[in-house]
Amino acid sequence: MMRSPTEIDTRIGLPPGPLSGEIVRELLELVLCKFRWFEPRRFGHVSLEKSLDPARLDLAPIIAYYEERKKLCIAAKTDRDFIWVSPAHTAELPFVGEISWTTSAQSASKVPWRTAHMQQIAELMRLVRSPLGQTGLAQDFERKTRRWVPQELGQKRVVTVPDYSKGLAGLVWRNFYGPPFVRMFGERLDTLPSDCRQPLGEELVLVQPYELPTEAGTETGIARERELISLLGPECFYDHEHHTLPTRRPVLDSLGQPLH
Repeated sequence: MMRSPTEIDTRIGLPPGPLSGEIVRELLELVLCKFRWFEPRRFGHVSLEKSLDPARLDLAPIIAYYEERKKLCIAAKTDRDFIWVSPAHTAELPFVGEISWTTSAQSASKVPWRTAHMQQIAELMRLVRSPLGQTGLAQDFERKTRRWVPQELGQKRVVTVPDYSKGLAGLVWRNFYGPPFVRMFGERLDTLPSDCRQPLGEELVLVQPYELPTEAGTETGIARERELISLLGPECFYDHEHHTLPTRRPVLDSLGQPLH
């Protein structure tokens, strides 16, 4: 399905294995009560069958639903804003889970929002011990993480990189690299232009090719991505010309499990 050009996604990769109800509660307290990403009105899975009163938000039934289904979606009144919590069921790589948040790209046009977003994603990544977080246009994610492969009858849509254990599909607007990726890139991170690199403490570094997510896919945006990839090491990224996986990948042996 073609995603709207007005949407941006934030995707926070989770370590392998389940995510406890306690961590999900702490996560929701942050995104719904402290950060106030949106006013929650519905929750569930695909159908969003449960309703919420944002004036008297009770997380108990939401956590109970999550603990029963092991997946959760919470949405605003419209489909403009929603979050998914979708951890893996096993502790085996690949097929790790993620937390994803979709909102309007217009939000990123405001400097205070961009500043808060950077700090909030860093806080959430530390909470769940995520090795990788990314934010970009939904369509840009589609271009870099999916491709069409010709078949005998028609075409088949396949993923480019199955998950972060296999390397990176490319650069999007904001790329939050946790310890495994900071170690993988090493000193190459220091070669990036200062306006594209922001250390966030505790082996967490933000790499941002351009100021706004809407620059993705433009001539200047693509050129900037290529410049940074050449500095970080093309072998760390999917080769979209030859359709080959990265040959350099993060070492995940010491990847910690979420707390609790």
